[in-house]
Amino acid sequence: MIDHLTLKVRDIQASIDFYSKALAPLGYVAKAHHEPTIGFGAGDDGAHSDFYLTPSEDGAGSPVTHIAFRAADAATVDAFHREALAAGGRDNGAPGLRDYHPKYYSAFVLDPDGNNVEAVVDWSEAQG
Repeated sequence: MIDHLTLKVRDIQASIDFYSKALAPLGYVAKAHHEPTIGFGAGDDGAHSDFYLTPSEDGAGSPVTHIAFRAADAATVDAFHREALAAGGRDNGAPGLRDYHPKYYSAFVLDPDGNNVEAVVDWSEAQG
């Protein structure tokens, strides 16, 4: 199990704005504020964050990273994709079924730094 992940980004505020909007349909909210690093986690009363953004030391950004966030259902994947595009993300795969596994429904966007961000219905538990 992964406890948390940190992305190094060129423009911390642009990334905070992007992820705040793009991850809202998945239930993520900004939680941990370790300036200039910010952590996102489940929108509950807990303090745990599992996804962090921090500025790159040289301002150049890091190599492209792939992150997959679990969604509750296909409608949530669709909402993620729509909100991520509205927040300035670039389409990298419209919502739909993939050939990876049966019932694997996901969408992909590129964030402001070109990281490949995915929302996916947990195909191993998907019904119908």
